[in-house]
Formats: sequence, structure tokens, C-alpha cells
Amino acid sequence: MPYEKAILAEISAAIAAGELEKMNWFAGFGDGFRQILMNVNEYRRALEFGFSEIAFNQYGWFESPKFLDREAIKLEQSEVRIGRGPNGIWAYALSCSYGTAGSSGPLCVFCKQFKCRDEALSAALADMKAQMTKYLGNADTMNYKQDVLQKTLKAIAALEVSRLQFTLF
Repeated sequence: MPYEKAILAEISAAIAAGELEKMNWFAGFGDGFRQILMNVNEYRRALEFGFSEIAFNQYGWFESPKFLDREAIKLEQSEVRIGRGPNGIWAYALSCSYGTAGSSGPLCVFCKQFKCRDEALSAALADMKAQMTKYLGNADTMNYKQDVLQKTLKAIAALEVSRLQFTLF
């Protein structure tokens, strides 16, 4: 990963310069290079959302920050999750159910960033719509149940209409 090379270069530069304080800071992120690289990367991504706490779970991995103003919006069997960091940057995560098949991801610091709740929700709905639409007419009706896809698309459309009506008043 590109971030690994950059962090290793920082560590190497700190060693070459004899910067003990910086070397100790990096060492505080884990017992081995892999853990240090991944934990430092996640910490720096957390900073982009305004999270500054450095904490680790019982296994020594960076403790994922908890987003503020979290919302879970059900769309039939699927769900959109949105939340913001302390600096007001928003993100979303999807949990898509296509019938039997599905996909899901956590609301975390690796999610795409948005300036406001409405931008995050609009992008989430567009993403969910695209996910559902690409399986319409799929021959694998065991995993991609057409009625589930259609109901979810209708729920998305209804939410989009209600959001539009709300902004008009």
C-alpha cells in the first residue's frame, strides 16, 4: 500500500536522524512493522474526521473511533448508516441485502468524507441505488431476489421524494 512506503520512510528518517522521541511515538503503535503501519495509518485517517484519541483494543490494534450523530436508515432489508466526526466531516456505510446475497461495511475512518449530512445521505442513497440496480434481471434469483431489489429501490425513491418535499417547505 502507498501509505506503508511513506510511513516506513518516516520511520527510517527518524532512525537515521536519531530522533528518539519520534521513534518512540511510532513504537507506541505496535510490536511489529505491520501493526505499526496499519495503526498509524488508521490514526491519521481518524485525525481527518477530528478524532484525536490514541487507544488500542486488547489485541493491540487501533480502537476505531465512534462517530457522532449516528443514524441507521432502514430501506427494507438494507440499511444506510451515517455519522460525523468531531470536526463535522460526515461519512456513510451501507449494508445491502439482495435477498440471500449481500454486502456490508462498517462506518469508519476509511469511508468517503462529506461536508454535511445531506451530502453523505445523498451519496449513500445513490450508491445503494446503484448496488440494487446492477442486480435487476440477474438470472441468479436465489441470491438476487428481484422482489427484494424492487422493494429496496422503491424505499430509496420514497425517501428521496420525502427529502425533496422537506426541503421545499
